[in-house]
Amino acid sequence: MVGSRNSSNSNRLREIAENKNIEGYLIDSEADIKPAWLQGKIRVGVTAGASAPELLVQNVVNYLQQNGAAKVSSLGFTEDVVFPLPKPLRNKSS
Repeated sequence: MVGSRNSSNSNRLREIAENKNIEGYLIDSEADIKPAWLQGKIRVGVTAGASAPELLVQNVVNYLQQNGAAKVSSLGFTEDVVFPLPKPLRNKSS
């Protein structure tokens, strides 16, 4: 996951991976990638927090391509979590 360690959005992405028993690392840039993480891997997913610049994500993808990734695909994932308004605000919005 590309994103800052103090970003709640980025940390949420890491938690989703963890809850699905998927190995996940929160990195600031491609420089944080440890080659050992890639050894023996058939697929590597890249996602990013909302505040992560697209350039950082592309730099990670480029790094993976330079280090053996043969194919790059874009996939979508929709999280179906709903965050209701707090009770004090629900009544005011009616």
